[in-house]
Amino acid sequence: MNVRLNEDQKIQILNASDVYKIMQQILLRQNKIRRSQEYFWVVGLDNQNNVLFVELISIGGANRVNVSPPDVFRMGIYKLALKMILIHNHPSGVLRPSEGDKNFTDRLLKVGKIIDIKVIEHLIITETDYYSFANEGLIKEFENNGLYELVRKESEEMKAFKLKLEKKENEKNKAIEIAKRLKGLGQDNDFIKKATGLTKRDIDKI
Repeated sequence: MNVRLNEDQKIQILNASDVYKIMQQILLRQNKIRRSQEYFWVVGLDNQNNVLFVELISIGGANRVNVSPPDVFRMGIYKLALKMILIHNHPSGVLRPSEGDKNFTDRLLKVGKIIDIKVIEHLIITETDYYSFANEGLIKEFENNGLYELVRKESEEMKAFKLKLEKKENEKNKAIEIAKRLKGLGQDNDFIKKATGLTKRDIDKI
């Protein structure tokens, strides 16, 4: 669900505090009872970090909200966002991210990499404070940890081809060593060619 923004909220995001000022206002729009539920929002940005949209993705219970990657990136793709910020609240007031929060953020960051929407931040917010994944170094850690990366698997044919090339290269190197010894013993090139299987050009280079 798209969240309506006033003109003061359509700003350029420079840091986590800028994001929190907007999201704190949005959270406080809810009555006290609804604030006891967990929400998950995304903020879409253009290349200059200007806010394109804020979308409420899901509403959960007191300590859990169900979110899927297609839900997260749908509006970003539609609005041509280049960057995205993830936000969810902890009604308990505890700002420490769970392992589930970390793993899910890592996965979304890697999905964004595939579709060219960069996940630059994830905030956990309460009514009075926030926790920034970027400020705590977690975004950088996820970018470099190698998890959830797409790995192109080599076909069996390609593996066999590479092994064949490697074997051929090793055989040629052995033949060159034999040719060097024969040359040192004064053997002519024709004899060396027959003995090693090397070409005349290969022998001339020795």
